[in-house]
Amino acid sequence: MKTSKEYKDLTIKEFTKAADIYESGDAGIYEICKEDYPYIASELEKEEYEDLLDCGCGTGPMISLLYEKDSSKKYTGLDITPRMIEVAKNKNLEGVNWVVGDCENLPFEENSFDAIICSNSFHHYPNPEKFFESAKRVLRPGGRLILQDYTAPKFILWIMNHTEMPLANLMGHGDVGAYSLDQVQQFCDLVDLKVEKLKREKKMRLHLVARKKV
Repeated sequence: MKTSKEYKDLTIKEFTKAADIYESGDAGIYEICKEDYPYIASELEKEEYEDLLDCGCGTGPMISLLYEKDSSKKYTGLDITPRMIEVAKNKNLEGVNWVVGDCENLPFEENSFDAIICSNSFHHYPNPEKFFESAKRVLRPGGRLILQDYTAPKFILWIMNHTEMPLANLMGHGDVGAYSLDQVQQFCDLVDLKVEKLKREKKMRLHLVARKKV
């Protein structure tokens, strides 16, 4: 079992290599991330928001799409890999704040954001409960966390977590774990986030919308 630092160091190493091809046609396994963007955009369209944080933003593809549609909002992208943020900054999106930081300890003041999005990043977090604690802290009352990642029936999850992810680690990937719907519900319950949507979709996709109570 790796330590939190070892997992995070693996993630930084993996995505330092991936940064320059992350949004290209040669992104390989990272292509799956693009399938999440329409769902996140559709959830964001359901309510007005002003300040948005993208946790594990990578090179900023999701923020780029949102910015293209509405550049008046305040977008912040955070990623643990400096090279990812460097590439994102080179897009020169005026007014967008790009930050190198840890999603388990978000470097922002309490009640800073109306919405937090997290796409295909959560399975890299060694301490998922810390992410939920931190997300709740920086959300404004009534704000939403919109998260997508992997999930599966429990038997398949066991195989993923005990076979596939350790193999991925040996290949240089910083994957930590995937979680059942029940586990994600428990993470939300522990920090008193109200779950409004939690389901498993096609291709083992986890969809979560949770709200900070007013």
